[in-house]
Amino acid sequence: MRTRYFYGWNVVGATFVMALCSFGLGFYGLTVYVATLQRLHGWSASAVSAPVTVYYVAGALLTAWIGGLYERFGPRIVVAGGSLAMAGGVAALGIVTQPWQLYPTFLLMSVGWGAMSGAAINIILAPWWERRRGLAVSIAFNGATLGGVIVAPTLIPLIGLVGFAQALAIAALVALAVLLVIAASVMRRGPETLGLGPDGGPPRPGLAGPSAGSGRRWRTDALQTWRFWSVSAPFALGLAAQVGVLTHLVPLVTPALGVGGAARAVSATTAAALIGRLATGLVVDRLNRRLVASATLVVQIIGVTLLAWAPSVGVVYAGCALFGLGVGNLTTLPGLILAVEWPRERFGALVALVVGINQFTFAFGPSLVGVMRDWTGTYEPALGACAALQALAAAMILLGPGPASPSKGNSP
Repeated sequence: MRTRYFYGWNVVGATFVMALCSFGLGFYGLTVYVATLQRLHGWSASAVSAPVTVYYVAGALLTAWIGGLYERFGPRIVVAGGSLAMAGGVAALGIVTQPWQLYPTFLLMSVGWGAMSGAAINIILAPWWERRRGLAVSIAFNGATLGGVIVAPTLIPLIGLVGFAQALAIAALVALAVLLVIAASVMRRGPETLGLGPDGGPPRPGLAGPSAGSGRRWRTDALQTWRFWSVSAPFALGLAAQVGVLTHLVPLVTPALGVGGAARAVSATTAAALIGRLATGLVVDRLNRRLVASATLVVQIIGVTLLAWAPSVGVVYAGCALFGLGVGNLTTLPGLILAVEWPRERFGALVALVVGINQFTFAFGPSLVGVMRDWTGTYEPALGACAALQALAAAMILLGPGPASPSKGNSP
């Protein structure tokens, strides 16, 4: 008997493309913007890093409540609105002439980032998948990693060819067109619109979406439990270190590798992230997800240590590759851990809260690295601080209580 194709794979493809554009321009592209603004205007590392912190904080505030927006308006409207904000902010970055102008520009971008980042990917896919959620989410998040492989390295030669302003305008227009098309043609609320249930199974009438009131209650209850914080806190610390390194990766490696080598280093980092996330996605549904997360952080610590040591070009590339292996997984694993440790009906509200807290925390990563770089004149102390944060996170994630007892309905 022929197996019927499940439309959920179309949604995975759409979120893959959304992640490619949003992470390519709104996450990995930041290291290119920071390096180019420093070079063009002579601004300090802290001057261009502080607006990035504001960008992540504003995005985090929106992310914490994005589940309600998706519940009320659906993915088509939210993704379309987010794509307009992201494209407008990226295009405006190319024409700033004073450091203060970075703040309103990044605030506009933050609306798109909050609407299309990690929480959005999880929320869009959650109604469609249950048994194969780990694989589906990992595939979709590989679009985010591919954004680093394609978008950020492409921006560097494009800026050299046509200039900063025109390059960002081109990137913004292309992303906007692609995102509007997938939002209008592919995005749907859930499998119930097709008369199906998760994974293409029979419909489940009882799986109605949570009300706004229940979502607020679940968030409040969760904030009082170690089960919740044992997921949120370690990933927040690990991502703070990770985002701090990524934002400064181009200026960090350019002295050793040159401009062309820096582009290749970004590609190597994000290619490793693609491999790491895909490999994890194939096996994570059968493994202890907290143990996988801790091991991921340990691998990144080794990579950061090599970048700080960096006695040769080969060691720099090795550090980028090891660091990159964990880049994708740190954004994928929080949602996957929540999916097995909390009941399904709480997932949308809680994953948005976790991602919001994580983004609020890692918002300070770029400024931490930038300020330490300006104070000491070198990146080594900042990299040491990042490695220490990730070591703390690797230990904390193992101290979680694990899945709640089914007999208690997965209540905390």
